[in-house]
Amino acid sequence: MKILVCISKTPDTTAKIAFTDNNTKFAQDGVQWIINPYDEWYALVRAIELKEKDPSTVLHLVNVGTADADAVIRKALALGGDEAIRVNADSHDSFYIASQIAEVARSGGYDLVFTGRETIDYNGSSIGGMVAELLGLPYVSLASKFDLNGTTATITREIEGGEEICEVALPVVVSCQKGMAEQRIPNMKGIMGARTKPLKVVEPTAVDALTSIVSFELPPAKAGVKLVSADNPEELVRLLHEEAKAI
Repeated sequence: MKILVCISKTPDTTAKIAFTDNNTKFAQDGVQWIINPYDEWYALVRAIELKEKDPSTVLHLVNVGTADADAVIRKALALGGDEAIRVNADSHDSFYIASQIAEVARSGGYDLVFTGRETIDYNGSSIGGMVAELLGLPYVSLASKFDLNGTTATITREIEGGEEICEVALPVVVSCQKGMAEQRIPNMKGIMGARTKPLKVVEPTAVDALTSIVSFELPPAKAGVKLVSADNPEELVRLLHEEAKAI
């Protein structure tokens, strides 16, 4: 079996967010970059578990990005991937990115494509569905559990008010979320081995982006805290009613 896991580079959750070029670009100075947690903790680790159960499984990683993504790709390889493919492109358009991933998946003949539920920077949740459509494959989103019996996958996914269990024949595209697996930390053997694992760089296929970023806008700054004396409940009620609009 061949598995392809989609890996995205995202800012650490503690990064200070700022924009440049008239609020059209994310300011990257001083930002710590990490593997998107949904890709790492759930999609990649579950794929590693499948490989541990069946050592004949081939596990590849794919990233659409420039050379500055290589460090996070190497970390993913240290966790347990066999090799990685980086499509040498810089785009924030979901269709463009999905098209590049689909081309890699198509040429590689993968039985299973895992993506994270979403990235923690743009929160689009659109890549997995687009990849599946471009490949003409079934797609199961928001998966919290994945079991494999031969060429049939049993997948538990969240729905409104409960869970849904479905079966699907491979090949399939699955987006993964909390519950699918548990976070792992690379060990020294994995870190050393990742240095020599193949990281292939391929040029992007010609695809027109369908969207472009016009501008970014930070949320309004939080208002200051108002303190109300304990012996003045009428003022508290007035503030809740007139300013907080809570009652």
